[in-house]
Amino acid sequence: MSKRILYWLQNDLRIDDNPILRELATEQCALDIVFVINPHWFKNNNYQQKPYGVHKQQFLMQSLFEMQQALIERGQTLHVLEGETFSVLKQRIAEQHIDEVVCSEHVGTYEQRQLARLKAHCPHVIFKTTQQDTLFQQSDLPFDLNELPKSFTPFRKKVEAVNIPITTSTLPKGLLPQPITLCAAKPIELTEYSDDNNAIMHGGFRSAQAHLAQYFSGLLPSTYKTTRNELDGFNNTTKFSTWLAFGCVSARQVYKAVEQYEHNQITNESTYWIKFELLWREYFKWHALKAGKSLFSFKGQKQTKPLTTFMPNRFATWCNGSTPYPLVNAIMNELNTTGYISNRSRQIAASCLVNELGLDWRYGAAYFEQQLIDYDVAANWGNWQYIAGVGVDPRGGRHFDIEKQTAQFDPHAAYTNKWQGNENTSTQLNTLNEVDWPI
Repeated sequence: MSKRILYWLQNDLRIDDNPILRELATEQCALDIVFVINPHWFKNNNYQQKPYGVHKQQFLMQSLFEMQQALIERGQTLHVLEGETFSVLKQRIAEQHIDEVVCSEHVGTYEQRQLARLKAHCPHVIFKTTQQDTLFQQSDLPFDLNELPKSFTPFRKKVEAVNIPITTSTLPKGLLPQPITLCAAKPIELTEYSDDNNAIMHGGFRSAQAHLAQYFSGLLPSTYKTTRNELDGFNNTTKFSTWLAFGCVSARQVYKAVEQYEHNQITNESTYWIKFELLWREYFKWHALKAGKSLFSFKGQKQTKPLTTFMPNRFATWCNGSTPYPLVNAIMNELNTTGYISNRSRQIAASCLVNELGLDWRYGAAYFEQQLIDYDVAANWGNWQYIAGVGVDPRGGRHFDIEKQTAQFDPHAAYTNKWQGNENTSTQLNTLNEVDWPI
């Protein structure tokens, strides 16, 4: 009797540069490929936000559809099941008589707990995890994780100094191991989800590869550093973050595409800066793994809590784009409409929530988690802690002067007018003494 393996897909929705799939292609086994949609993703959490907003949901479903179609072409299929993750997987393992579970090693504490619970309740099953969401393997790092530098710059210098090889892999041609017969649990039927009128990106690994090829086919990479801080415009930044967040493309694939461009076209400060940003992403991954639950703590990596609190009315003005700051309002209107804003816009909006509005940074982080289609647990919560002064910023937080940012990045109010930043501007804020409930 052949071995029965369950591949639990998470944020690794791609065919190529997927080490798990590549290894499974050589196995003599019966294979069950599963993705679990948890209903809690669409319910309010402790910060009154849903982990998945409408834009993120659409991108996920598009990505799952592309993955399913590709697996069908390889003689396999993707079963999308709905329910509480642990319960669904535990039942699936029992009903399908699974011998081995393979999955990507996630840096999020919630995902780690789910896996730990499964291991504890299924002691007869072999569990194998592979790091698929990072540039490097943990064993490649020139230091122990406990000795991870406390800020980005020394991390970057250390990893650049040892020049860790970055390689990608391709799934061999041919069929994957045969699928296991469906169990009683009814999978969600996937259909080809079309883009809504406000979508700026389409989900899926094929869409990711098309964008990768398009971006590196021209001169955009050679001007990235000069355009990356602009508030508007699709081509001003790479836009890889969304496909990276769902694992439709790997960080290694993007890094190798930059190297290929440098070899064929030009090497300059802008091409280096794309790799620089990938290293920032990498640092936040390892920081999240080391920080654990403190990544979500109000005081973060510090000993004392910030001097901020939570005021529902004030928070609502930020979410709805009706603060006294037109530029911030425009940023929030774009976010709510499209599910995406530039990195500079994120910094300005986050700084406003923490510094001008005096609000608990965790509510802003949770709102970004809901709204951003490129939400990444490590980068999102790590960056919010950075702005709030409770993270890895050696300067103890960042305050972006809104008037100065407006003069520098939107001097003629083109962006503010486009996203109607002046329409719902509030003339005053509640005083800090009018707190509905302090945290």
